[in-house]
Amino acid sequence: MITLTLIGRDGCHLCDDARAVVMDVLAEFPQAQLLEVSIDDDEALRAEYWEQIPVLLINDRVHNFWRIDPDRLRSKLKEEQ
Repeated sequence: MITLTLIGRDGCHLCDDARAVVMDVLAEFPQAQLLEVSIDDDEALRAEYWEQIPVLLINDRVHNFWRIDPDRLRSKLKEEQ
């Protein structure tokens, strides 16, 4: 199982864009799951990632932030299989 974690916040248009890219790519990887967390609900995440949201983690490691490239994400998920 591959776990992706999208760290963002409500009202963030870049977070909405990132979610759309991730959901499109995840359609090709049924063994992967997406968790979403908000920096508004976690002070430690806010302190660490405030200036980088959205942040995408793959198996608890930072993959990318701000803009998510679908080809780069797809390649990484293939490596993780």
